[in-house]
Amino acid sequence: MIEVFKKYILEKSKVSEDEIEKIIQVSQLKKLRKRQYLLQEGDVWKYNAFVTKGCVRTYTVDDKGAEHIINFAVENWWTGDRESLASAEPSRFNIDALEDSELILISKNKFDTLCAEIPAFNDMINGILQRSFISSQNRIHTFISLSAEDKYLNFLQKFPHLPMRVPQGMIASYLGITPETLSRIRNQTAKK
Repeated sequence: MIEVFKKYILEKSKVSEDEIEKIIQVSQLKKLRKRQYLLQEGDVWKYNAFVTKGCVRTYTVDDKGAEHIINFAVENWWTGDRESLASAEPSRFNIDALEDSELILISKNKFDTLCAEIPAFNDMINGILQRSFISSQNRIHTFISLSAEDKYLNFLQKFPHLPMRVPQGMIASYLGITPETLSRIRNQTAKK
């Protein structure tokens, strides 16, 4: 698990061996069984989390019990609730494992110290945050401007590996469409 994280950092930044050891020393290993929560609504999120194995989802549940999936995170992706982390307010999100998963957790205080003390790590994190913001903007644009079929095709283009790992109903929730609509789109797409 640590080796996956170490490899990721070395590929994405120019940290020294001493700096990578400093990062590893403050990293906590977390294993989740399928359906086990990493975060539950109402709890305060206190970590930066990196997925080394498996797949997790971030979602909310509305008053009618319907789930609204915000995102998925698989190997070499970061996850968590940035709003709760920054504000120390209770989260409105749940994060749970869709598969048996392994993550690296670094507490906010230790993470902030790493960013202050290791410029290359800070640069890597700023790049990740910038790409994440751009991705969020693109997702909003897709959500408000594309047809259901185009949303699905866009999803397949961006995340070709996810349909094999994530149930279709969850993909529909992520896209903001009904499972029936997704089924119809998939059937039409297969015929083309």
